[in-house]
Amino acid sequence: MSTSHPVAAVIGAGTIGLSWTALFAAHGLPVRVSDPRPDLAEAVADALAQAAPQLARQGLDVHGLAGRVQLAGDVPEAVRGADVVQENGPENTDFKRELFATLVREAPSHALLLSSSSALPASAFTDGLDDAGRILIGHPFNPPHLVPLVEVVPGERTSEDAVARAVEFYRSVGRVPVVERKEIPGFVGNRLQNALSREAIHLVEQGVVGPAELDTIVVNSLGLRWSTVGPFLGAHLGGGPGGYRHMAEHIGPSMRRMWDSLGRPEQGPEETERLITAVEDAYGARSYGELTEERDRRQLAVLAALADTTPHHEENRS
Repeated sequence: MSTSHPVAAVIGAGTIGLSWTALFAAHGLPVRVSDPRPDLAEAVADALAQAAPQLARQGLDVHGLAGRVQLAGDVPEAVRGADVVQENGPENTDFKRELFATLVREAPSHALLLSSSSALPASAFTDGLDDAGRILIGHPFNPPHLVPLVEVVPGERTSEDAVARAVEFYRSVGRVPVVERKEIPGFVGNRLQNALSREAIHLVEQGVVGPAELDTIVVNSLGLRWSTVGPFLGAHLGGGPGGYRHMAEHIGPSMRRMWDSLGRPEQGPEETERLITAVEDAYGARSYGELTEERDRRQLAVLAALADTTPHHEENRS
């Protein structure tokens, strides 16, 4: 980046934007935040206060955190002089196209223009824009100040230099960037999440289990396994000494026969309402704040345990 502490602009102060703000500030970056919400000052202050203990547990210096964050009156003010811009607006092609036209026009020519888009690839909203070579996806998982992954997805016109700079930037703020070389709606993480969610909904709809029981199954099996090795390494180890070859040749056929029976829930209005009610019955008695605090505390514990057991040669692997 252009300075030891690049100036970051965060456009959009919803859940993701506020989390980015806390992360960037905790790494010493001056941060400018823009959002039309009338409670912006209160939202930023609350987010920084809530994130500070979690960031401190990651070994970051959170003293003076709020002093590194400046509220901008509008988008041009936020991006003026910025080295990197992290956009967190609605998942709407027209909105992003108009916003990125403003970013290209108002941000310095060297600034990286990154989008937290969850499903829309960059090429969907950069057609017709000048200087699209510095626009690409930097998709985090919620909340990005805790969950390390950032999917770095270049568009058709994104330059290799911009990809390299984005990877460097995200590493500099303690994230784990993974470059995905082909644009596809939803990218990799959300497609995997949606595939599992589709079958989870089907199993609940069919009365096999309830939402809480399904979550218990995942947390105590697949979630535990995949948090340490991922699906492919897990399958490779599941094949025993014969590895993935043994798994594919001997167990694979019976698993593939299951593919045709996987669910395709329609989720019409009635089905959706039943599912919402089932989830609310399972978890609605506890507040959003209580549930997120418990989630974040557990995620930090998992991350700390993984850090303690990661071999030195893997620490910088992306």
